[in-house]
Amino acid sequence: MGGTMGKIVLTAKVTHVPTMLLSERPGRLFGTRAQAIEGHKEIGRRARALGADTIVVLDTHWMVNAGYHVNSNARYTGVYTSHEFPQFIQGLEYDLPGNPALGDLIAEKAMARGVYTLSHHVETLDLEYGTLVPMHYMNPKGDLKVVSVSAYCTVHSFDSSRQLGEAIREAVEASGSKVLLVASGSLSHKIWENELYEANNGTFTISREFNRQCDLRVLELWQKGEIATFLKMLPDYAVYCSGEGTMHDTFMLFGALGWDSYTGKGELIGEYFPSSGTGQANVIFPV
Repeated sequence: MGGTMGKIVLTAKVTHVPTMLLSERPGRLFGTRAQAIEGHKEIGRRARALGADTIVVLDTHWMVNAGYHVNSNARYTGVYTSHEFPQFIQGLEYDLPGNPALGDLIAEKAMARGVYTLSHHVETLDLEYGTLVPMHYMNPKGDLKVVSVSAYCTVHSFDSSRQLGEAIREAVEASGSKVLLVASGSLSHKIWENELYEANNGTFTISREFNRQCDLRVLELWQKGEIATFLKMLPDYAVYCSGEGTMHDTFMLFGALGWDSYTGKGELIGEYFPSSGTGQANVIFPV
């Protein structure tokens, strides 16, 4: 394609906990996730300041059992209620523009690498809440275009997800778009067992001390820029700490950043926090 070269202008690994939405409503949770919401807004502000026109979301709530998939609709409109947590996310309205050309390019570049990926223009293919929650705060007016990529991958190798990340960067550069790339998923993700939830004040605690310690170490490695070391532990971290969607979003993110040749440092926006047994954070990785 002619014209200016596209660029990933900013990347981030972000939380999408449903309690963010609940913390805006009167009741027991009011205000409890304010710092996480502010983190999303700050990431949106920084992306706009860098000229972003599109957000590509790697969504660990979009479960796929065959190949990788890209939602490349020209527009996403609807009202979302979560099947997973219908008591937490109900009637969330959204109206967001898409970037079909970029979505198609992602699939094309991935296929060229031998990573089976399909781009979809299907009006009834809705967005999942791993995309909708961050967009609610980062892109409330819908001024940035959105592409959503499946990242809850059940039968996919970690290496193919890394390669999909590389393909995303290649597609962005060929597209002329300026992109904020968002890996939407938690750190450790062992949700409290039903029988233990109430007794442990589950909404605000982590379910396993082992996971908390691993999460804190990972954040330390990110902030020190020790990315190569982190990537060596990532396959085990994803499994032993019950990573959300087995952390395929994170393999894609660092694939797009150049894997172990990435020399940047993570910047924690706000604070690490436990939620329903899991470990959560908003972290920017500059490009």
